[in-house]
Amino acid sequence: MKISAHFYVIVSSLLLATVAVMVFYNVSYPVVFYTVLFGQVFWLFTVYKVLTDDYSTDKTFDDWYEDNPMK
Repeated sequence: MKISAHFYVIVSSLLLATVAVMVFYNVSYPVVFYTVLFGQVFWLFTVYKVLTDDYSTDKTFDDWYEDNPMK
């Protein structure tokens, strides 16, 4: 089963939110530090997965936005 690049973006966002919550609740420094360290490595992996994702579309900039097409 192929995991979509969107999955990695969502997990990266949740990881960032988790760090913010841990800091708010004064979780011990080593836990926050290693979570941030893991988050940075995971973020680099996410960027790699998004840039190398096998995605193609027939849309161009002339099509404008899909939610508000030009007439």
